[in-house]
Amino acid sequence: MMRWFIQHHYYLYLYTLSASFLLALGLTWLMRRLALRWGFLDHPGDRKIHHSPIPLMGGVAIVATFYIMVFGHMVLFWVMDQYGPEWIERNLSSHFGANGGLKLAGVLLGGLMIFALGVVDDLKVLRPWTKLLGQIASAAVLVLAGNRIEVFVLSNWWLSVFATIFWVVLIVNSMNFLDNMDGLCGGVSIIAAYSFFLCLQPHEDQLARFLLMIFAGSVAGFLYFNLSPARIFMGDAGAMFNGYFLATVAVLGTFHMETTPSRIAIAAPLLALSVPLFDTISVVYLRIRSGQNIMLGDKRHFSHRLVDLGMSPHQAVAFIFLVAGVAGLGGALLPLMDLGGTLIILAQTCGLFLLIVLLMNAKRRNGGINS
Repeated sequence: MMRWFIQHHYYLYLYTLSASFLLALGLTWLMRRLALRWGFLDHPGDRKIHHSPIPLMGGVAIVATFYIMVFGHMVLFWVMDQYGPEWIERNLSSHFGANGGLKLAGVLLGGLMIFALGVVDDLKVLRPWTKLLGQIASAAVLVLAGNRIEVFVLSNWWLSVFATIFWVVLIVNSMNFLDNMDGLCGGVSIIAAYSFFLCLQPHEDQLARFLLMIFAGSVAGFLYFNLSPARIFMGDAGAMFNGYFLATVAVLGTFHMETTPSRIAIAAPLLALSVPLFDTISVVYLRIRSGQNIMLGDKRHFSHRLVDLGMSPHQAVAFIFLVAGVAGLGGALLPLMDLGGTLIILAQTCGLFLLIVLLMNAKRRNGGINS
C-alpha cells in the first residue's frame, strides 16, 4: 500500500494535505481552549482592529502539526523494511545533494528557532533589534547547514550567504507585517504555498512539494478558526514561522534548469510572495517619508489602506487573496515561459501593483488615506 502511494505522488500529496488539515483542526481547537484557560490572549490596542481579547496560540497548532507530520512520517519510513534509513538518506541526497540529512536538519532547526522567538515575543514583547538578531540567528543556522541561494552571480560564497540571510529575514518580517487582519496571513501563506507547488520542477522537488502540502494543510486547519470573525490568532510565532518556511522553500526550490526556457524563471518566488513584499516595501517607504522609525508598527499596511478606500475588512482580505492568487499564478507559469512570455508576466504583475498604488494615491489626494 505504501509503495503504491510512493509511486502515485499526487495521491500522497492529497493524503499529506488532508491529514495535516485534520490534525491542525484538532490542535487549533485544543490550543484555543488552553489559551483561554491560561489567559494567553491578544488584547485590543491602538494598532489593532479587534475589540475583545482573542486567544493567541494558533501558531503553536500550525508548527506542532507541521513537525508531527514531518517527524512522524520520517519515523514511519525509518522502521519499514522496504525503506529504512538508507532509503531516506538516498532521497534526501537526491533533493539536497551531499549531506542531505544535515541540510534538512538545518531547515527544521531554524524553523524551531524562529518559532521559539515568536513565542517569546508573544509572551513578552521583544525590542525590535532583539527580534531582528534572533531572526538572523535562525537564518544563519539554515546557511551553516549548507542551504544557500546559489544562482548566477550569487555563486560567490559570501554574497550567497548575505543574500540568503537577507531574504529569509525579509520574508519573515513581511509575513509578520501582513498578520494584521482576520485570516489574512494564513490565507496568503496557503496561496503562496500552492504557487510554489506549481512552479517547482516536479522531478527535482518532490520532497519540497510534500513539505508544502504539509504546510498548507497545517495553516488551513488553523485558518478555519481564524477567518473573520477570528476565534484565535497565530501570533508572531505562527506568522514568522510561515515566513521562514516559505523563504526556505524559495532557497531550496529548483526554478531554473537547463531545459527551462528563460533564466528569469528564478523570479517565481518574488511573484509567489509579491503581496507580503509589496506590503512591506510600501509601509517602509511611508514610514521613512514621514520620518518615523521603520520598526514601529502602524495602521498603514496594504489591508488598512484598502479599508480606508471604503472596503470592509472582509472585502479587503478577499481583495488581497485575489491579488496574491493572480500574482502567484503568474509565478507558477514562469518556468514554462520563454524570455518574451516571462517578461510579459512580470510586466503584468508590476502593472497590477501599480494600479493599486494609483488607486490609493488618488484616494489620498481626496483626503481618504493617511499619508
